Formats: sequence, C-alpha cells, structure tokens
Amino acid sequence: MVQPGKRKGSKHGTLLAVSKFGTIIGLVIMFLAFSIAVPTIFPTFRNMVNIANQATLSAIISGGLTVALIIGEMDLSIANVASFSGVLVTGLMVQSGLPVWLSVVIVIAIAACIGIVNGLIITKLKVNSVVATLGTGSIVIGLNYAYAQGVPIASGLPEPFKQIAFGKFLGIPNNIAIMAAVLLVLWIFLNYTEWGIQLKATGGNASAARLSGIRVDRIKILGMSIASVCAAITGILLASLIGSGTSGAADGYLMPAFAAVFLGSATLRDGDFHIVGTLVGVFFIGIGFNGLAIFGVPTFVQYYFRGGILILAVGLSSVARVLAAK
Repeated sequence: MVQPGKRKGSKHGTLLAVSKFGTIIGLVIMFLAFSIAVPTIFPTFRNMVNIANQATLSAIISGGLTVALIIGEMDLSIANVASFSGVLVTGLMVQSGLPVWLSVVIVIAIAACIGIVNGLIITKLKVNSVVATLGTGSIVIGLNYAYAQGVPIASGLPEPFKQIAFGKFLGIPNNIAIMAAVLLVLWIFLNYTEWGIQLKATGGNASAARLSGIRVDRIKILGMSIASVCAAITGILLASLIGSGTSGAADGYLMPAFAAVFLGSATLRDGDFHIVGTLVGVFFIGIGFNGLAIFGVPTFVQYYFRGGILILAVGLSSVARVLAAK
C-alpha cells in the first residue's frame, strides 16, 4: 500500500514537473499541430526565419523586462521608451543630420537616463514601480509627440540605417544576430558577473541583500536602466524595419513581453525569471501568432490568445513558486 505522504509527494513532483516543462511541451505540440495542419507553409525554412525575425524585437524588449522583474520591480514604460527611441533616432538622422552610429548612441544613452530616473523614483522617493513607470511612461509619450508632433519621420532615412534590420551578418539576418547578441550578453551578465549575482540577490530578498553589503538602491537603478536600454534597442530596430519613426509604433509590445517573461519563469525553473525561459516564452507566443495568422484567424481571436497566454503565464509562474516553496 502506498503511504499518504508518498502519494502526496508524487503528486507534488508531478505538478512541479508540469509547471517546469509544460511550456516546452506545449510549444512542441503547437509546432507539430501547425506543421501537420499546414505542411506546405508552416514548417518551411522560410517561415521559420520569418518567425525568428518577428520574435527578435519581442525577445530583446522582454530580455530587458526580465532584468527589471529579477530585481523585484515592474517596468510599464518600456513600450513607450521603445516608441520614443524609434522616433528620436530617425529624427536625429533626418532633421539634425547626425550619422547613424551617433544617433543610435545618443538614443541608447537617453534611454539609460530614463531608466536611471525610474530607478531613482523607486529607490529614493519610495514610489511603487508600477506607479513610477506609468508616470514616466506618460511623460515619455509627451516627449515623443512634442518631438515629432505625431507625424512619422520617414523621408530621407539613410540606407545604412535601413540595413540594420534588413542586412545580414554571416548569412544570418541582422535582427536575429542582434537578438542573439543582446540575450547572450544578458545571460552572461546575470549568471557570471558580480553585478548579476547582486541583481538576483536583491530581487530574492532586498533586506538580506542590504545586510550582506549589497548597495540595493544602485543595483535597482542598474536593473531599470538595462530594461530601458533594451527597450531603446527594440525601438531602433523597429524603426529600421518599418522605415520610419512612428509615435506609438512599439506600444503593442508591452503585454506580449510580460506574457513571455512570466511564461518563461515557469520554464525549467521554480518560478524564477531567467533569460532562457524568456526566450522560450517569446517563441511560444511567436509560433502561436504565426500559426493563427496562416490560418487567417480574425484579429479578435489573436487578442484572446494574447490575453489567455498572459493569464496562463502568470498562473504557471505562481504555481511553480508555491510548489517550490513546499
């Protein structure tokens, strides 16, 4: 006879395994289902490259959001920062005549400053990160419209800037190469540097981290800066991809980013936010959207999918944390 304790332990282990590997299993099942349903379109190399290209921007902005969530904070301004970055980088080139490289550097520096402001508001003014980033996000929207007056900046964009998105590096589309580079840097930073370890310690228990000598406020400011920089890179790539700086172009990236990060936190880990999981979450959502689009599913159904995935992602993450704590 199986003892009650063993039966409970077995059930606990099964649930924990499902929470850890459920996303990957679901990803494989979804991929196979779409491949069987549309074998001449979905599993083709061309469509795989298309999915990867579409996922690059979401992966980069989600990678930055992962860092913010690791330190225990939210950043609801990332999509606004991405949109503003796209407008600003094109404006600096077209209206101010600056070279591509200098425009990109200036925009990334400004985004880092926005992240620093977010961090200072959170740490020094003790404002909740949701409220703080909603506020700064609104200010960024105002700066966006004040700079471009809501009019897309497209005419006169230099060809080298357009090639950022459409060019190739060693036969690999630049977008994919940049995504891989950004996520690799974040992964190494979080796992193999002292700052990365301090980021995780701060998010795990800020009070304990402070007692151990970690300068928690500075670490949180650093984390928020990284999130904003990743948002800026996303906005720059998006502007290159669509060939214009458009107010609000990246606003739709916020919810998918949260869905990907929370979905990823329940992948291979006990509800902890991490870069590899975020990448899995991004491709889970990307493959789902791509498959639905191939089937010609109405737009409102795609919103159902997006909202459902967000709820599922947060639910899986919460379950994983509860199970890990038992």
